[in-house]
This record gives sequence, C-alpha cells and structure tokens, in this order.
Amino acid sequence: MAVLWRFGRPHTLIGSWLTVGGLWAIAVALEEPRAGVADLWWTLVAATGVNVAIVGLNQITDVDIDRVNKPGLPVASGELSTAAAWRIVAVAAGVPLALAVSQGALETAAVVIALAVGAAYSLPPVRLKRHAAAAALCIAGVRALVVNLGVYGHYAGGLRLPGPVWALALFVLPFSFAIAVLKDVPDREGDRRFRIATFTVRLGPRRAARIGLAALVCAYLGMALLGPLLLHDVQPLVLAGGHLAALALLLAWARRADPADFAPFYLRVWALFFLESALVPAAVLAA
Repeated sequence: MAVLWRFGRPHTLIGSWLTVGGLWAIAVALEEPRAGVADLWWTLVAATGVNVAIVGLNQITDVDIDRVNKPGLPVASGELSTAAAWRIVAVAAGVPLALAVSQGALETAAVVIALAVGAAYSLPPVRLKRHAAAAALCIAGVRALVVNLGVYGHYAGGLRLPGPVWALALFVLPFSFAIAVLKDVPDREGDRRFRIATFTVRLGPRRAARIGLAALVCAYLGMALLGPLLLHDVQPLVLAGGHLAALALLLAWARRADPADFAPFYLRVWALFFLESALVPAAVLAA
C-alpha cells in the first residue's frame, strides 16, 4: 500500500482531493442540485483514478530520468515493476472513464480530456514534456480548467458556473503554470542529461524560479485586488485578506529558498495550493 501511495505522488493526490472538496463546498453553499455526499464520494474516486493514471504514466515513461532525479520513486527504484505499473495505470484510467460515461457527456469529456492531455505530456511521439511552454500549459490547463470547470459542472448539472468558480479557475491557471515551472528546478540534472528542455535547463534555476514566483505573485494579487470588485457571491474581506496573507507567506518562504536545494520550497508551494482549496469556499460560505 505504501508503494501505491508513493506511485500516486501524494502531493498531487491531496491537491486533487482538496480541489474536489472545495468545489463541493461552494456547490453546497450555492445550493447546486447534485452536490450530495454521494456525488462528492464518486467524484473523489474519479479524480483519484485520473491523477494516478497521469502521474503513473509519467513514471513509466520517465524511469531513466527518475533514476537520476527521483531515485526513490517506486518504478525508478525497482520496488514496482513496469508491468505492474502499467496494470495500475490501466485500472486507474478505466474506473473514472466508466464512472463518467454513467454520468453524462460533460463528465465524460472532462475525464477524456484530462487523460488525453496526460498521455500527450508523457508518451512518444508527442511527449510534450520535452517542450517547456507546452509542458507547463498541459499541467495548467488540466488543473485550472478541466478539473475546476468539469467538477463544478458535474455538481451543477451543466456548465452554468458562478463567479467564484471562474475566479478560482483563473487563479489556478497561473498557479499551476508556476508549479509546472518550479517542479523542474530540483530535477535539472536528469532533464539536462536526457535533453528535456525545461525552463530550468534553458534559462538556469534562478531565472526559472523567478518566472514561477512571478506567476504566483500575479495570481495572488489578481485574486486579492480584483476578486472583491468583480465577485458578488463572496465575502470580500475574507477573500482579499486570505490571499494577501498567503502571498506574504509565499514571499517569506521565497526569500529563504535555495536553488541548490529547491525541493522544500516547491512542496511549500503545494501547501499554498492546498490552502487555496479552502480560501475561496470560505469566502463563499462567509457571504
């Protein structure tokens, strides 16, 4: 079980679960018709499957790179065979597809798009991860648009999305772009050796880190300054104050970040992503 947990990349799983739960809390607050506990549960199951399928496929195709960058991952370390990893990925992809088909066209489209983008990111001959901008847009597009709009659309029974959900999606777009850029800073040695042209390989770790940090600052300032002006279903002080406090925390961590040992800062950025799943629902509930 511990191997399977590490194969699913815990920080990405937790991020998916909290996003699904946060959107459910918004849907409950706005009295969406399908925001029941059973819908929350099955959406969590589907999100888990999609997440495991995408990150698992990446570990299978990146096994040689991971032996340099992340030798503790199950496939790279040999704890999990490639054949077993393929079986897990197949089941993980099949479960959300079966669930989505039973729920309708919107849910099916969201799952298919997420899995297709994940496959295009990792699998040759497309293998978009070789190209820095395309790789970042893949991650940002799935996390920001497919997940937020697809999951909330499921709860709402259609794509009639309230302002807070659109704001959350727009916030997560630069945030996920930043995660995509920052994740490659500690992985530069393996990426360079195998000719993966990440922003870090092309520009160096310090400049790549600045790009990621700039995207995060823009996301926080945009939500803190524009959110209270444009959104009517939120408590403005909670929305602005929460995001400004998170921004202050980000900048404090960034000052102490060391490009030579960047993984701790990268995981703290994920902690802020977790926090975002509570901030917007809290602002909606407070209203």
